Amino acid sequence: MMAMRCSGCEIILKPIEFNDYSDMHISDRADKLRESIRHHEHQYYVLDSPEITDAEYDALVRELQQLETGHPELITPDSPTLRVGGKPREGFQKIAHSSPMLSLDNALSTEELRAFDNRVRELLGNAEYRYVAELKMDGLSMAARYRDGVFDLAITRGDGSVGEDVTENARTIRSLPLRVHRRTPFEVRGEVVFNRRAFERLNAEREKDNLPRFANPRNAAAGSLRVLEPGITASRRLDYYTYFALDEEGKFLFDSHWESLDWLAAQGFKVNPKRRVCANVEEAVALCAEWEAERESLPYEIDGVVLKIDSIPQQRQLGFTARAPRWAIAFKYAAQQRETTVVDISVGVGRTGALTPVAHLEPVVVGGVTVSRATLHNEDEIGRLGLEIGDTVLIERSGDVIPKVVRVTKQGETRTPFHMPHECPVCGGHIVREEGEAASRCINANCPARLKESIGHFASRGVLNIDGLGDVLIEQLVDKGLVKSVADLYYLKEAQLADLDRMGPKSAANVIRNIDRSRTLPMPRVLGALGIRFVGERTAELLADHFEDLDRIASATVDELQQAQEVGPKVAESIHAFFEEDHNRQLLARLRAAGLQFKHNAPKREGGTLQGMTFVVTGTLPNLTREDAKAKIEAAGGKVAAAVSRKTNYLLAGEDAGSKLKKAQELGVAVIDEAGLLEMIEKGTR
Repeated sequence: MMAMRCSGCEIILKPIEFNDYSDMHISDRADKLRESIRHHEHQYYVLDSPEITDAEYDALVRELQQLETGHPELITPDSPTLRVGGKPREGFQKIAHSSPMLSLDNALSTEELRAFDNRVRELLGNAEYRYVAELKMDGLSMAARYRDGVFDLAITRGDGSVGEDVTENARTIRSLPLRVHRRTPFEVRGEVVFNRRAFERLNAEREKDNLPRFANPRNAAAGSLRVLEPGITASRRLDYYTYFALDEEGKFLFDSHWESLDWLAAQGFKVNPKRRVCANVEEAVALCAEWEAERESLPYEIDGVVLKIDSIPQQRQLGFTARAPRWAIAFKYAAQQRETTVVDISVGVGRTGALTPVAHLEPVVVGGVTVSRATLHNEDEIGRLGLEIGDTVLIERSGDVIPKVVRVTKQGETRTPFHMPHECPVCGGHIVREEGEAASRCINANCPARLKESIGHFASRGVLNIDGLGDVLIEQLVDKGLVKSVADLYYLKEAQLADLDRMGPKSAANVIRNIDRSRTLPMPRVLGALGIRFVGERTAELLADHFEDLDRIASATVDELQQAQEVGPKVAESIHAFFEEDHNRQLLARLRAAGLQFKHNAPKREGGTLQGMTFVVTGTLPNLTREDAKAKIEAAGGKVAAAVSRKTNYLLAGEDAGSKLKKAQELGVAVIDEAGLLEMIEKGTR
């Protein structure tokens, strides 16, 4: 390779073989490599102005990786080699934002935009003001924090108050600088986006691997940033555009938003170059129209333009509503539409068993993306549209929705009506459509399309509570064919689990122990774990109290099921249909053989010391499990509810009691501990 000169950092770099390093200059060489790589990343990913070829850049990175592998003590927190993706993680920690990440109010017409401007003028008392206009990029909001000039933490928007820690994944985004000039702690906020080319390439790869396409770049960006494998995030080449700079307490760094954007660019952040200052609302209206006409020429998706008052003191004067700032608004573009032909209609099965008809289309470019499929939602929607295979239809796509069929514009010369299948296209199980509902559903709990969801529900807290059996492990168990039925959980071996990613002998032993423990949980929990529609915790308890045998529930008629307390026709029909499905009867037989509890001794509650009282249990008790506490309360005639309300008599609280304790205190509900409960049961004290 030829020698390379880094024009921004005045370093001339010539490749050096690893064995040619001397101890005297190895540290200096690493520093120079890092500085050069940072410069070229900025040139390529931020300024779109590369100075060297990809091969030359890769050579620098490989040299630094080789050097750091041989000398781990030289690795720095901001090393470009850390962008490639670290170890997989178990989940995402929740982190509070320094200040709320609020959403913006929308203007859907120029009249609404002018009305917003009138409100601003009135609130500012006719003082002079100007707008900063920025393209509204269709991505995922993210905050990035820096400390001592080094990238330290990244948080998704979440609910606006609390987001998820995605630091390791964000580190792989090349346009996010790992080192900046400012040493004082600060935070930037911006949008993680997929450019059009990367999005189309990703969807093509997913189709090749028989995976569902992402609906739009925003969904793809969100999914890529929140995967548990940082290496996957790194491979998808996300981009990060910033628009806010805040201090450590969440306050703006400057008195002008435009000045803030310029400062961000000077620090090495990517800031949208299409931003513009507008002296008044008419200039803003003209700019919105300009970019609506030119939006397809952009390398990324936009769905509008954001207007912000430039002056930060004026922003403070304008303040906020309950959910949005009064000093900013998003002008949203209308959805884009095109005509095409429906060549077929297929049916997909979702994670909950719901069947969704999908129109297969003659490919058409809508909003810069090639659309070949569109959701039809359900059978009623097809009837409303009057749609048949072969018709010409109007397709609509906006940045935040899956492409959909708006209407039939021309009936096909040869039309074929569509009918929802009577059997699941994935497993052959029965399809049921409840009266009054639009969706048809596969009710086979072991249907491959919904198996992961079924296992997740089965193992969840409050059902069979199999601790350690989380989403990541479930994915591996199903994808590797170790679990093809919920019942297969009870035939797993420690060695099988220990060989999986992020598992070892100790973790495997814990999961197997928790699976075995679930065999002892009472029958209502087993009934609830089956995932029968409309059968939650309370209904399962009432059914168990009435029938006292799971096999009796499974063989009961609709009329017999309605004899149980609070079980009406709709619930009874759902239960009966579930057990009519042969796959579900086979699952029940396997669960019985695995030793789960099928019998139930209904508590004799009349005359108990807790008769008529309602309890809620939260936190970790010193001696009793929650199940034990619940059983004792019910045996003494009391009821156990899932949530605190004004009807709750007592909250039984252990260690780490959370929101339920706070709610009880707000409502004035009495709070007792385990000793207090046992005393009440023994003495009848109220």
